Amino acid sequence: MSTIVAGHFQLQDEVDNARRELVRAGFPEDRISAFFLNQPGQHDQTAIGGDNMQSPGAKETPEGVVAGAATGGAIGVAIGAATSVVTGPAGPIVGGLVGAHVGSLFSLSKMKDAGEKEEGSNANRYEPRLSGMLIAVAADQPDDETRAIEVLRGLGSHHIERAKGTIEGGDWTDFDPLSIPVLVQ
Repeated sequence: MSTIVAGHFQLQDEVDNARRELVRAGFPEDRISAFFLNQPGQHDQTAIGGDNMQSPGAKETPEGVVAGAATGGAIGVAIGAATSVVTGPAGPIVGGLVGAHVGSLFSLSKMKDAGEKEEGSNANRYEPRLSGMLIAVAADQPDDETRAIEVLRGLGSHHIERAKGTIEGGDWTDFDPLSIPVLVQ
């Protein structure tokens, strides 16, 4: 496992130029990996696609909908029973159904707002990797890391990060798009 220095670019031409400059700086071609990184949430990490089996903000939704439906249904049955003189025997049934529906809709209003950070979620404690082109180089020697950072900075890399991993034959074999990026200052 090596220290890996990776830089983000937006264009393929920028990555091609960075590859040439890294080779010129003494890095072996087979220890350099370049690839396109999808936007957060679109990494196909699950069988159904995406990064998570459930949206981070939706983990309490099933319990909330059931609680809202039960509460609304009970209130609806009580109102329907109280008005059964006018509505007949269908009053409690219809009241319960309408109450359950309204209660489940009300529980949805308790969900977090779009963009609101979820309490206790690791997903909100760091900035995710940006989409775009990523070029990474294995820094096997002590001065390799500094040299790689200087090359990528000099070429205008948007973000430079440091990681541990393996680059073999030009592929970053253990790259995890969901891992927390450690940005180089």
